[in-house]
Amino acid sequence: MSWLQIKTQVAPEDAEVIEDQLLEAGACAITLSDAQDTPVFEPIRGTTPLWATTVVTGLYDGNADAAQMQQQIHQWWTTHRPEAPALQLKVEILEDKDWIREWMDSFEPLKMGDRLWVVPSWLEPPEPEAVNLRLDPGLAFGTGTHPTTALCLEWLDQQRLQGQNVIDFGCGSGILGIAALLLGASQAWGTDIDPQALEASRENARRNHLDPARFPVYFPEQCPEIQADTLVANILAGPLIDLAPTLARLVRSGGQLLLSGILAHQAEAIIEAYQPWFEMQPPVQREDWVRLTGQKR
Repeated sequence: MSWLQIKTQVAPEDAEVIEDQLLEAGACAITLSDAQDTPVFEPIRGTTPLWATTVVTGLYDGNADAAQMQQQIHQWWTTHRPEAPALQLKVEILEDKDWIREWMDSFEPLKMGDRLWVVPSWLEPPEPEAVNLRLDPGLAFGTGTHPTTALCLEWLDQQRLQGQNVIDFGCGSGILGIAALLLGASQAWGTDIDPQALEASRENARRNHLDPARFPVYFPEQCPEIQADTLVANILAGPLIDLAPTLARLVRSGGQLLLSGILAHQAEAIIEAYQPWFEMQPPVQREDWVRLTGQKR
């Protein structure tokens, strides 16, 4: 099946109304992107920032009448935005591809530290005798390709986790909790606000032949009150600051804390938030991101 897409560049205040019109014209999906490739990392809480020039793209069935859709969108724009410059629409035909296969082909096994490999579930491990974490992220965050995940996995690879209990807070694909178990931890718990993340974590635990009882996953409000030897949280700086008392309560005295999802300029604020409970170590940086670790007093 072929697809076509209609794209236009607008000011951020017009992005929502153009999105509505593309949907009205029959779009089955909408994406917003930046015309200048300027990254937006973590937004200010309570805001949804857009770029100075935002590209709004609607995806349509390849059999749709592109000329009619363009006419419909232009007509709405000239009626409701008569003072604005004419809307420039670009129509593109997308090549008919097996998009799932394209996505799968983009992932390769990744070595994390000395012992651990992250291996896509559809590939064979390069080192069969290594600690091989078989992974299919599904719709959840965490493949090992992002610097924050890699920083966390490399740290776990360096630890003596035998017999430890681990909490993976914001577990996403389950990659960190599963890695801890494969590296010797006896028990892990995962928690996430996204039901797709919980399902991905369960499926990835199954792929790695782990007893479900060793890695139960919960919504945060359902997670049992436990104290772990090690807590890992690869989320974002804002939630990490808000959650500092909660995460501190979940770590035993002398236990370890691993935090990531943090931009370099946010590290000091995170350290300050956790210092009342933890002896925090200097940040370890990769690209724009950092890893923070600490030991509970």
